[in-house]
Amino acid sequence: MTRPALRPLPSRAPAAGGRPHRRLAAGLALAALALATLTTTPAAAGGPPPAPAPPVTRAALDPALVAGRGADVPFLEQEAEHARTDGTVIGPDRTAYTLPSEASGRSAVRLARGQHVELTLPRAANALTLRYAIPDSPTGGGITSPLRVTTGRDSRTITLTSQYAWLYNQYPFSNDPAADLLHPDWWITECGCVPAATTPAPVVTKPFRPSHFYDERRVLLGRTYRAGETVRLTVPPGATAEWTVVDVVGSELVGPPHVRLRAANALLFGADPTGRRDSADALDRAIAFAQRHDLPVYVPPGTYQVNRHVLVDDVTIEGAGSWYTVFRGREVALPTPAPDGSVHTGVGFYGRPAAEGGSHDVHLSGFAIRGDVRERVDTDQVNGIGGALNDSTVRGLHIQHTKVGVWLDGPLSGFVLEDSMIVDQVADAVNLHTGVTGSVVRNTFVRNTGDDGLAMWSEGVDDAGNVVERNTVQSPVLANGIALYGGRDLTVRGNLVADPVREGSGLHAGARFGATPFAGTIAFTDNTTVRAGTYEQNWNIGLGAIWLYALDRSIAADVRVTGDHYLDSTYNAVLLVSEFGVRDDVSITGVTFRGVRVDGTGTSVVSARTAGGASFEDVDVRGVGAVGVNSCGAFHFPPTGSEFVLTDLGGNDGTDNNPWRPGTNWLAPFVPNTLTCDDRPPVVPPPPPSPW
Repeated sequence: MTRPALRPLPSRAPAAGGRPHRRLAAGLALAALALATLTTTPAAAGGPPPAPAPPVTRAALDPALVAGRGADVPFLEQEAEHARTDGTVIGPDRTAYTLPSEASGRSAVRLARGQHVELTLPRAANALTLRYAIPDSPTGGGITSPLRVTTGRDSRTITLTSQYAWLYNQYPFSNDPAADLLHPDWWITECGCVPAATTPAPVVTKPFRPSHFYDERRVLLGRTYRAGETVRLTVPPGATAEWTVVDVVGSELVGPPHVRLRAANALLFGADPTGRRDSADALDRAIAFAQRHDLPVYVPPGTYQVNRHVLVDDVTIEGAGSWYTVFRGREVALPTPAPDGSVHTGVGFYGRPAAEGGSHDVHLSGFAIRGDVRERVDTDQVNGIGGALNDSTVRGLHIQHTKVGVWLDGPLSGFVLEDSMIVDQVADAVNLHTGVTGSVVRNTFVRNTGDDGLAMWSEGVDDAGNVVERNTVQSPVLANGIALYGGRDLTVRGNLVADPVREGSGLHAGARFGATPFAGTIAFTDNTTVRAGTYEQNWNIGLGAIWLYALDRSIAADVRVTGDHYLDSTYNAVLLVSEFGVRDDVSITGVTFRGVRVDGTGTSVVSARTAGGASFEDVDVRGVGAVGVNSCGAFHFPPTGSEFVLTDLGGNDGTDNNPWRPGTNWLAPFVPNTLTCDDRPPVVPPPPPSPW
């Protein structure tokens, strides 16, 4: 979504004078060369010692800690930092604009030419997914470089690319590492100033704010390898890239291609599975035939070149599976801007616009969409799935390198997205925008978005009655894992969100971006966040694993947070906040926390920087870095206490890990409205999460 910069949030301490997070102390504007000189841990000398197989993890955690939450995926993940290697472990680090901060679990392995990472397959597999990073070119635009993949006795060389990575500068970012500030009239943390209004003008290090370092590569191995066989990833001595970072490897046993015999086979209408010719017109012909004869469209294995939107309405399109049927296209510059403001087009499947009645009964399954989007242009419709899809389903898709994986503009109803993967986007993975109702996003895996992972944005018209459940969202580079912007009767349930990097957090409800008021019941239920609660660079404060933000108006709906687990939060577990300039006009009320577990915070359990109140019942905490409650209220500091009232409904237990008040009710010293404002408390990194 279009994302204007936040204004700084003034407080008692000047923005430039706050204490930095000790895991943010490396600085915010690192040059590409500096990214290669992070604090490292060398591997043991004398070659890789005998070691057990790297453990299988989920979001870099023991799977037992997140059982029953997040997407049920067909692959098993192993973190490179736990593998056998003669490379260098980088991280852990949560400082924005560094390679480890965007890695799964905030650590990875850096390989020089000739070095390797080796792991052992935990179960039979015939396919790998590799998450990696290589340098940008000196002038931007990316490079390609080889990597040797040795499985058992077999070996092959694959090509890695950074052509879809490496963004710089301020929103909406640049591909040019030498670019000057895009918005010199915006406040920036680096100088604690507005550069255009500052004399002498500050000098900003270039490249300024490098980010979005990682990409993914899927590899079909050609045969099945048994559990216990090794996979070695080696950077050839003559590789183009000076270094290669390996983050995480997923291994999978992919089934045979799906076949649909009674269908309009796209090959019969001229689709080219070699990708040499554009197949968009052939798909149009297959769709028209299928509509006339009440048949599905079947697209056999192959890579099909598609360089524009394919219009879909009242049709089923089935591929052979996302590993086999791939639609791949170029980003095409339009000779003149389209009526919607787009200046490019590209591969995507689009329903009719809502203004034309939308599309109905569209069912897409079993294929991959690989776009060619390398820059963020907010007016562009270069998304994997778009338009208005009523009573429609999207299942089993893999979407990569588009702007947004699925962006639907309503009003529309009855849409279901499930069992899919959306990775390496320059903006959101999913955004249900403007009047989307009765819709579901479930069992979908999201990683490396340039904005919110999963979002519902009620811009002017309510999103209502929607459910986001059992999804995994990892490493959004900007903004939140799962975000709600206004709407009515929305449910976020059973999700796993890990490693948001900056200016957002795991779970978010925001009265902002012109959204309608929250209404009805807004439910966050049985979600787990890990390594969330990030740093907000515009305000120079820490956020929460879940944060509620009142900007355009108050939040006064029935917001219920039940059964969530907040693990290893970088700053707070919970943040409730309003903009300083509207602190007397808005408040946050009606929020209840029940049955929540907080396992480690860098600062507080609750930070309140607004008027209003919330209640807490059976909220168990441990490993808290600062006071349990940091309540600044609306920053008027009346003698009666904070303008934010916390209500203790009982059962709010602390543990012996709490240095400030061991073995007691963590909330008791702070209710009903004790003033405990510490603008930027020092951070104490908590111990790692463990079984409760």
